[in-house]
Amino acid sequence: ARLYRPHPSPVTVVGKHARGVDPDADEVGATEAGAAVDARTDAPNVANREPRADPLPLLVYFHGGGWVLGSHHTHDAVARALCAGGEVAVLNVDYRLAPEHVFPAAVDDAVAAFRWAHAHADALGIDPNRIAVGGDSAGGNLAAVVAQECARVGGPQPAWQMLFVPVTDLTLPRSRSYELFSEGYFLTRANMDWYEANYLGGGTLPDDVDAMRRDPRVSPLLADDLEQLAERGLASAYVAVAGFDPLRDEGIAYARKLSDAGVATTLRVHTDAVHPFINILATDLGRRCMAESVGALRMALHVR
Repeated sequence: ARLYRPHPSPVTVVGKHARGVDPDADEVGATEAGAAVDARTDAPNVANREPRADPLPLLVYFHGGGWVLGSHHTHDAVARALCAGGEVAVLNVDYRLAPEHVFPAAVDDAVAAFRWAHAHADALGIDPNRIAVGGDSAGGNLAAVVAQECARVGGPQPAWQMLFVPVTDLTLPRSRSYELFSEGYFLTRANMDWYEANYLGGGTLPDDVDAMRRDPRVSPLLADDLEQLAERGLASAYVAVAGFDPLRDEGIAYARKLSDAGVATTLRVHTDAVHPFINILATDLGRRCMAESVGALRMALHVR
């Protein structure tokens, strides 16, 4: 995982420093490189760091890419923008990918990353009561699953969940938005079928795929215990979806189901956006969506 900390210099919402710097230097963009940390180790790779007098909130972020593609490198700009604009620390997690590592490897890594960050909050200068989870697309799926699993199993829970264009339901038949936007809007139905086959079966759908699709760790929309999880403190949510996206309807459905279960939920439909709008920070659309998201992040984690 890569840890980002806010830099005190003036920044823009897309995370650019007031002056140009070498992206490979210790000081990068609008953040410090911080410590490269590994969620599978017993202790953070931080050299004798003293606890901060003013511990930072933290967003544990899971990148998109259909559980097959992507890394902390592909989502570096997103992490920097959230860190700089939100003035929060961001842990950009490089979880295991399919087809080499099929479900539930990514889920296990995502849960472990959150628990690791909470366990080492003091050493990292993090406020353990202000640790959120977030992600886009497959990463949004993982963030939703982490929030559910932590409430279901017990122990520390995220303070908030930030879900961009999340995958919430892989069961058949697919939603109406799959029919409307099956091709021609960046993410296609064929893409999703390929991602699913690799994530659930290493390239070929297994015989028990229908049962796997109904597992709430795959399709969090199908969780039948959301009301009980809400009573246990399931994290409030910010769900942002794109108007021209096969995943639009299932994201909306998940936000509504959370709200019906008693979870404080904000749903934002960017009607003019495609999947994944949060990654296109070179455009006015991407910057606008990021600015809104940063505002929600600051409010949720009580950043003054």
